[in-house]
Amino acid sequence: MSADALLAARGVAKSYGSVLALRSADLTVGHGESHALLGANGAGKSTFVKTLTGVIRRDRGTVTLDGAPVDLRTPAAGYAQGIAAVFQDPALIPDLTVRHNLRLTATDAAVVEEHLARLEIGGLDLGERVRDIPLPFLRMLDLARALAHRPKLLILDEITAALPADLSEKVFTVMAEQTRGGGSVLFISHRLEEVIEHCDMCTVFRDGGDVARFAPKEGREKRIVQSMLGEQMGEESAEDRRGRAQAPQSEPRLVVQGLSAGTMLHDVSFSVRPGEVLGLVALEGQGQDTLFDVLAGDQRPRSGEIRVDGKVLDARHPAAAIRQGVALVPADRSAALLPKRSIRENIALPSRARFSRWGPISRARENRAVDGAIARLSIDTRAAAQARRLSGGNQQKLTIGRWLAEGFGTLLLFDPTRGIDIGTKRQIYELVREVAESGAAVVMYTSELREIDLVCDRALAIYRGTVVSELAADAGEEAMLNAAHGLQATEVRTS
Repeated sequence: MSADALLAARGVAKSYGSVLALRSADLTVGHGESHALLGANGAGKSTFVKTLTGVIRRDRGTVTLDGAPVDLRTPAAGYAQGIAAVFQDPALIPDLTVRHNLRLTATDAAVVEEHLARLEIGGLDLGERVRDIPLPFLRMLDLARALAHRPKLLILDEITAALPADLSEKVFTVMAEQTRGGGSVLFISHRLEEVIEHCDMCTVFRDGGDVARFAPKEGREKRIVQSMLGEQMGEESAEDRRGRAQAPQSEPRLVVQGLSAGTMLHDVSFSVRPGEVLGLVALEGQGQDTLFDVLAGDQRPRSGEIRVDGKVLDARHPAAAIRQGVALVPADRSAALLPKRSIRENIALPSRARFSRWGPISRARENRAVDGAIARLSIDTRAAAQARRLSGGNQQKLTIGRWLAEGFGTLLLFDPTRGIDIGTKRQIYELVREVAESGAAVVMYTSELREIDLVCDRALAIYRGTVVSELAADAGEEAMLNAAHGLQATEVRTS
């Protein structure tokens, strides 16, 4: 890597009214360098990247690329100057075809197809509507589109958060090829092991500015976390939780018996008691998404029965499930929020969905519940009047914490910490445990096996659409991986 910088940003600042998103941020990326941009949710990473790519205008500061000043007004202008980004949410219009989307950004479809072929991404029809394409393939499509512009600087914002391991490896191959060719990569990820293995340098943001710059292989996770949080972080394991006084055993709150649905789910049975967090372990595409859709009322089962507090769940749509005390927090937090509505309105949604059918809502009661939830979530409603103004981590805290306001009996969490920084993850773990300790039965699928030990009381492994094993929460990642591959079968408790 040459000593001169490809990208040099100095004193970049951005405010939204009275809210300071970036106070004075510096970043230097060398030629041929893979550089990680790290920080807790709300540290200013996304705002900074948007100023680099022309999505928003910076208030002050300078940016140079190969020594030439850069002041982008649109992402398209970024392509012309050698900057291309893959954002956390696919930058594609859902109701248009892929080919139409490519035309809008003056991207050569034939070159995109060449990159997809090189990445061994088969079966993607450019004539297909974007909304009909699975999220992992949309991420790879966005990557191919960025590469088609032959960028000097390739910005990857949480690209691996929604990818299975095999596609993540393809991203790392692209990063290596980009730097070998003399280009550079700015890589944003909350998966610290990825940063340590694949990045040459990192810059850490905190409170809207840069606070540290070092080689992640030397700093390792401990230094990265300390730089991000400004403090040590402690976590409680399943073994620690077992050391505390245990509540008396009670009847199961959620009972699933012989559940089958679609083509992926076959004869699934399990139960969850009040106060218990049940973890689900599964590889990509093993039927866990179908299971959650059925439990949440978004899909009808072919056979089987679901009981909540002894009563058969009759949920023909999600609103019916909510009225019967079953709530879902999806992986896509944008699908769970009204982004242009206030934080207070978003917190009040569960109570309105649950009780408005039966008569007038008590506004005083609703306000008390909302005030309590806001205090518990530690969200500054003045800094972000609308939900869309919150950082990704605070949005996810909102989607989970609002169910505390009404004391729902059963909470379903689908990969709740995907794309969330390590500090906010800890807060979400605490929220999940608090929901359980309030008496709820919690079912949580996570793509990060370590979270089973940190959050759950026990775990079930799903393989090819059926439950094959029950494991202790602290069974270890090797045992869980074996179970997820169908290599370890045990009897599963159903009552």
